Amino acid sequence: MNNSLHQYKIKSAKGEEINFSDYQGKVLLLVNTASKCGFTPQFAELEKLYQKYKDQGLVVIGFPSNEFAGQEPHSSEKAEEFCQINYGVSFPITEKIHVKKSPLQHDVFQYITNKKLNGKVNMAPLWNFQKYLIDKNGKVVDYFLTVTSPLSSKIDSAIKKLLLQ
Repeated sequence: MNNSLHQYKIKSAKGEEINFSDYQGKVLLLVNTASKCGFTPQFAELEKLYQKYKDQGLVVIGFPSNEFAGQEPHSSEKAEEFCQINYGVSFPITEKIHVKKSPLQHDVFQYITNKKLNGKVNMAPLWNFQKYLIDKNGKVVDYFLTVTSPLSSKIDSAIKKLLLQ
């Protein structure tokens, strides 16, 4: 079994390396995103959540994916630009990746969605804006379905609890 998310890397939307080991000691909320989805307004809620807790150690990261009804047609850079212009997103956005279980699924999503690897959660995204909560040690703690608002008390209390640990 792999130890933690901290052993993985991914490229940012601009092609720079994001090394998850740099996030040791931070609580992460990982979200597969799309710019043409009915849930796209969740970007504004994710940004509010990020602003509320970033100084206490929360990092939200968006992972654009075009796997659900072709709702992320943009390139990685255009997807990031869309988030910034339309929703004021300041949290990191990665390169466009595959998040569903398949041979193309990115390593990060293989880890966070496979209980054999992460020891806790066995749930690949069912749609855009599924959220995965990662503790300060890079362990998957929980996931939240698309319909769960980033500003829900369920997500808020789970983040607060992890930030205090």
